[in-house]
Amino acid sequence: MSIHHQLALTFVHKIGPVLAKSMISHFGGEEAIFRHSKDVLAQARGLGEKRLELADFDQALKKAEAELTFIEKNDIDVLYFTDARYPKRLKNCHDSPLLLYAKGGANLNTHRVVSIVGTRNATDYGRNLCKQLIEELQEYNIIIISGLALGIDTAAHRESLNHNVPTVGVLGHGYDKMYPSQNRGLAQKMLENGGLLTEYPSGTIPNRENFPARNRIVAGMADATVVVEAGLKGGALITAEIANSYNRDVFAFPGRLGDEYSEGCNFLIRNNKASLLTCVADLAYSLGWEKNSDLKPAPEQLMLPIDLSTPEKAIYDIIQQHKAPLAIDDLSIKANMPVSQLAMTLLDMELQGFIRSLPGKAYCIN
Repeated sequence: MSIHHQLALTFVHKIGPVLAKSMISHFGGEEAIFRHSKDVLAQARGLGEKRLELADFDQALKKAEAELTFIEKNDIDVLYFTDARYPKRLKNCHDSPLLLYAKGGANLNTHRVVSIVGTRNATDYGRNLCKQLIEELQEYNIIIISGLALGIDTAAHRESLNHNVPTVGVLGHGYDKMYPSQNRGLAQKMLENGGLLTEYPSGTIPNRENFPARNRIVAGMADATVVVEAGLKGGALITAEIANSYNRDVFAFPGRLGDEYSEGCNFLIRNNKASLLTCVADLAYSLGWEKNSDLKPAPEQLMLPIDLSTPEKAIYDIIQQHKAPLAIDDLSIKANMPVSQLAMTLLDMELQGFIRSLPGKAYCIN
């Protein structure tokens, strides 16, 4: 498998990640796509004549070669979607990026991940909520994700560093830029305890349309998204909507009626698009989390004479071996079973009394 061809596929005009993955499956790999003629490529589902007319595969290979030089020079890691280090939660999202450019040493598949988003016009109320939230979250061994924008994003990253919580910023541009420029020093510190991610190659400027796409990564990487402070318009509400579309938990702090930068949070809560959040205990209860200090060694379990089908037995064993409640997305990956099929199997096992469901779509042995 060639990283050159993996990179090149992201440079082919009018072929996004969804279509690219479909083509990889259809033709059996990235290199095969570049070997075939356009007549053969036209057989791929979703790849019509108009797309092919705009697709310059030779030019994409040249751009990828230049990008490889930039990557090597700037010590950038490339996480392809088949890489075990690629964020597994994000991989489950249908429109996840084909690859991510990464810097820093963060484990993007750590047990617990929370995204924190909000307005660029943060008030003292919002910044204090960020501080309180991260002070309490540090007891749960988590990573904080945000977008490195001014306002709440910046507060979330700064407070994470202040409390020694790993934090990752998702950028809407390439690594040869830094937007906003005021956060250049903050970004450098984050490389020491967390990191930076982007799906954009060098030369990509922070265009307006990049940020909604960036927000899907912020939402997709996390178990839950927390909206701290937000108006009725802006990236925070877009991120919340995306998280909901991914079937992820969304939480919002309520604000005082009439406050411009609390209207978005109140809107999400009022319309059942976010759960009311007053403290970390609310979030932990919903997700079935325990503090590190509360975790106790699981007692040795007796072998039970239970009559399970082969798939059910595999699921039972995975849940039993896990020390904490297992979220359905993680279970889907470990069991190599689509979430739709897994949900039906879990329901049947729960009705039989073998497992128990917990808030936050997590499961444990009954």
